[in-house]
Amino acid sequence: MNKKQKKMLTRIIIAFALIVVLSLLPVDGYLEFALYMIPYLVIGYDILKKAFKGICNKQVFDENFLMAVATIGAILLRDYKEGTAVMLFYQIGELFQSYAVGKSRRNISELMDIRPDYANIEKDGKLEKVDPDEVEIGSVIVVQPGEKVPLDGVIVEGTTTLNTSALTGESLPRSAKPGDEIISGCINMTGVLKIRTTKEFDESTVSKILELIEESSSRKSRSENFISKFARYYTPAVCYGALALAVLPPIVNLVILHNPAMWSQWIYRALTFLVISCPCALVISIPLSFFAGIGGASNAGVLVKGSNYLETLSETKYVVFDKTGTLTKGVFEVVGVHHNKMEEQKILEYAALAESFSTHPISRSLKNAYGKEIDQNRVSDVEEISGNGVMAKVDGVSVAVGNARLMERIYVKPIECHSAGTVIHVAIDGVYEGHILISDVPKPTSREAIAKLKKNGIKETVMLTGDIDRVAQQVASELGVDRVYSELLPADKVTKVEELLAKKSEKEKLAFVGDGINDAPVLSRADIGIAMGALGSDAAIEAADVVLMDDDPMKIVKAIRIARKCMRIVYENIYFAIGIKVICLLLGAVGIANMWVAIFADVGVMILAVLNAIRTLFVKKL
Repeated sequence: MNKKQKKMLTRIIIAFALIVVLSLLPVDGYLEFALYMIPYLVIGYDILKKAFKGICNKQVFDENFLMAVATIGAILLRDYKEGTAVMLFYQIGELFQSYAVGKSRRNISELMDIRPDYANIEKDGKLEKVDPDEVEIGSVIVVQPGEKVPLDGVIVEGTTTLNTSALTGESLPRSAKPGDEIISGCINMTGVLKIRTTKEFDESTVSKILELIEESSSRKSRSENFISKFARYYTPAVCYGALALAVLPPIVNLVILHNPAMWSQWIYRALTFLVISCPCALVISIPLSFFAGIGGASNAGVLVKGSNYLETLSETKYVVFDKTGTLTKGVFEVVGVHHNKMEEQKILEYAALAESFSTHPISRSLKNAYGKEIDQNRVSDVEEISGNGVMAKVDGVSVAVGNARLMERIYVKPIECHSAGTVIHVAIDGVYEGHILISDVPKPTSREAIAKLKKNGIKETVMLTGDIDRVAQQVASELGVDRVYSELLPADKVTKVEELLAKKSEKEKLAFVGDGINDAPVLSRADIGIAMGALGSDAAIEAADVVLMDDDPMKIVKAIRIARKCMRIVYENIYFAIGIKVICLLLGAVGIANMWVAIFADVGVMILAVLNAIRTLFVKKL
C-alpha cells in the first residue's frame, strides 16, 4: 500500500470503530447527531469536498454528488448510522479500486524498469557514465554484471548470460557471445561486455517498448467508449428519477388519493434509489479490466498497443502467418544427408572444408553442421563456379560441392532428392557420394502453436510465403497449417489478405503475424497485426497492433487467450453490475430494499467487479 492508501485505511478503521461505539451508547436527539457527525466527516470529508467542487465547476452528476446527496439525505431523515455506514462502505470500495489500479500499474512499472539510467564509455582506461541519449551509433559501451544493457548493438568482447524476463516474460537466462546482437533492456548477469552500438537511444528496442506502453492507455475499446457514454447519460437520468420518486408519489397521495403524503418514506426510497444507482462498478471496473489485461500481457512478453486492439484480438477467428522467421527459424540448417556411400560425418567434413573460404549462407550452414574447427591448410586449388558451387582439393582429394549443374559439368550423374529444400550434391574424385539437404527448419513450437490455436477456436490458419510451392507445401503439411499460398511478392501478400478479409463475416477478425520489413504493409491491412520478436524489423513493430517480445509462436496463442479472458471478465462485470442494479432499483422503488441493500448494490457490486477485474493480471502458463 502507498501512503495515500494507508491514510485511507486508517480513516476507515477509525470511522468503523466510532460507529461500533456509538451503536452501543444510549444517546439520541441532537447529541446523537453531533456524535455521528464525527465518523461521518472522518470518512467522508473528501467526498463532500469533491461534490462541492463538481457543483462549482458545473460538473454535477458524478458518484461523489450521488454519495453526498444520499448520505446527507439519510442524516436529515435521522438515519445517522445508515448515512455514515453508506459513506464508510463506499470508501472501502474506493480503497479496493485504488489498490487494484496500483497493482496493475506496478505490473507495468516493472516493465518500465527496463529503462537504463546510464551507459558506460571507456575513456583513458576509466569508465565514464553518460546519458544513453548522448551515445552515438558505432560507439563501444561497457556493460558490467548486474547492469541493464542501455542500447541495441553487437557484442565485440566478452561472454555472459542475459536476463530477458522484463522483455520476453521468459525466466530462463540466455547466453551471449562476441558477434551476437543484443537488445537494450536486458540485464547482464555474469561477464563484462563490450558492445558496439547499432542504434541511437531514441530508436532502441527499450525506447520503442516504453513508447508503446505509454501510448496504450490512450486507445480505448468499444466497450470502454460505451461505458463512458452510458455514464454520461445514466447518472443525470437516475438523479432526475430519484427526484421524481421523492416528489411525485407524495403529491399523488396527497392531491389525488387524499391520503397522507408520507414524505419521509418516499424521500428515503429516493435516497436508497440514488445509492443503488451509482455507476461506480461499471465506470471503474471496465477500464480497470482492460488496464489490468494490458499489464498482465506485458508481463508475459506481449505488448498490446491499446485496449481497442485487445478487444479486436479477442474476436480473432483467422490467423495468417508469414513463413520465414515467423513459423520457421529463417536460418538455413542441414536437415539430412541422403544417398551417401561414405559416413555422414565424413561427407559433411569434405563439404565443409571445400566451402570453408566462402561466406555464402549455405557454406555457413555446412560448417555449422560439421561442428568442428576447420583447418584451411588442408584445402587447396579452390575454384568457385558462380551459380554452380565449389571445386577444391581436400587432403589432396578432388571434391566438388554444388548443385546438379555442377555435377553435369564434371560428368557425374546426380541423384534427385524428393524432399523439399536446397540440395547440395557431393562428388569425390569424380564419384557421386550423395547429397546434403539444407532447409529453413520450423521453430520447435510452431506445430504446437498451430494446434493450440485451433483448439482455442481459430477457424482457419493460413501461411503466405515467397518460397517455391514444394517447400511451402511441405512446411504447411508438417505444421498442420490449413491453407498455403506460395511464391508471393510483398504486394501479393496484401492482395491475398484482402481476399481473405472479403470472405469472412464482419464480426470475425483476421490477424496477420509477421516479422520482416516486407510484412509491414500486410500488418497494417489486417484487422489485427502481430509483429514477432523484439529483433523483428522496426517497420514491422511500428505497423503492428500487438508486438510479441520474442520469436516463440506460442506467444500468439497466449496473446489471444489473454485478450479473450479480458473480454470475458469485462462482459461478466457489465452483466453482473447492470443486472444487480436493475433488480435492486426495482426493489428500492417499491420499498422492499433498504439502505443496506443499497450499500451492497453499490459498494458490494463494485468490490466484486474490481476483484474480478484483477484476475486479468494473472496469465496461466500454456
